[in-house]
Amino acid sequence: MNALAARRRHPAAIALLLLLGLILTGVAYSAFAPKQADAATSAASSVEEGKKLFLANCATCHGLQAQGTKAGPALPGVGAAAVDFQMGTGRMPMAAPNVQAPRAEKVQFTQEQISAVAAYIASLAPGPGVPDAEYTNGEGGNVAMGAELFRVNCAMCHNFAGSGGALTRGKYAPALRDIEGKHIYEAMVTGPQSMPVFNDDNISPEAKNDIVAYLHTVDEQENVGGMALGNLGPVSEGLFVWIFGLGIMVGFAVWLGKKAA
Repeated sequence: MNALAARRRHPAAIALLLLLGLILTGVAYSAFAPKQADAATSAASSVEEGKKLFLANCATCHGLQAQGTKAGPALPGVGAAAVDFQMGTGRMPMAAPNVQAPRAEKVQFTQEQISAVAAYIASLAPGPGVPDAEYTNGEGGNVAMGAELFRVNCAMCHNFAGSGGALTRGKYAPALRDIEGKHIYEAMVTGPQSMPVFNDDNISPEAKNDIVAYLHTVDEQENVGGMALGNLGPVSEGLFVWIFGLGIMVGFAVWLGKKAA
């Protein structure tokens, strides 16, 4: 027993423990440190790739340093969310100068390329980031609260059913039917075109998710009242009456006149 205790207190045992500790430290470093380095390298690579894409596709209007020109605004500070919205909806690059960039049916870039350009623009100055999926899918959102928020903040331009509407000087509020929740959220935090910015102090992320939930519910609803006529209210309804109602009345009057003759 005494001999075993003496061996445990032998100076060589301390050296072995120190050696074992150094080995374990080295293994832990080799296991975790490269991942951090790889993440940093990947981020830098994404920014560099985004810069190349920007110079090839966007610099003509926005400037070589994204400083802006007469043809396009400066981009530092707009954030990754603005890039993801504009390019993800096909609005950018614009096919031709216009008072407003329309949404395109076909997006010109992959999501990976869009994310790379967004990373480059975000590296120039702080700005709104791409939102988390939990606030953009509408799941768990309060549809009734979203409907109330939409009517108070959005319906005056986008129509109560998200059908869109005309603005001044040739601009318009686009329709919000069948729009991806992420792009609805990004539009609220970046304020594209004539739209105001609704940051988290104005409308919380949870409330934005409620609005997304409401708009997705509108997309799925069936119109039990018959022809929706674009949900444009008295404009489309009045036009229908003028064209078809008066047409029927004129035709009926002509038929009566011929019958009397």
